[in-house]
Amino acid sequence: MKKILLILLGVIVVALIGFFGVRKYTKSFSPEAIAETQANGVKIKVIYSKPSKKGRLIFGREQDKALVPYGKVWRTGANEATLIEFGNDVLIAGKPVKAGTYSLYSSPGQSSWKIILNSETGQWGTEYNDGKDILRVEVPIRIRPTVRELFNVSFEEIPGGVNMVLSWDQTEALVPFTHQ
Repeated sequence: MKKILLILLGVIVVALIGFFGVRKYTKSFSPEAIAETQANGVKIKVIYSKPSKKGRLIFGREQDKALVPYGKVWRTGANEATLIEFGNDVLIAGKPVKAGTYSLYSSPGQSSWKIILNSETGQWGTEYNDGKDILRVEVPIRIRPTVRELFNVSFEEIPGGVNMVLSWDQTEALVPFTHQ
């Protein structure tokens, strides 16, 4: 009995080391990052991972083998689902959202993006359950004059709030937040 328990314990230890080793290896390709702001009455923190372009077609048609096809839900980063925390109630593109933590998904398009907030958190980014969506809004994009190699989240002040800027390759989605 003691021998079986020792073998079982050894298997568990090896499995845990393997799990955390693979996780660390995967995250070395898409490092974790935090973007946050406290401007114009809006308090936001985004926890995400930064995938790289690596010469790939990022946004485009599925048949062109784009990494993030138009019209498909994307985890808005890499690895675990991107988290967005609101320190106060906000309006996103004019729609109210209560303070709290949500998963941030998006659906890129050629001329605009859909931004999706989902109440489920803690899941791997590709484990998306649309039944837990709390908000979907369409936001504009702008084209960058240069290529951004790593996906990035940043903020820029606008009257009465901030734009969250989701930037990768030559595309930037502008998500407007104002205070309630």
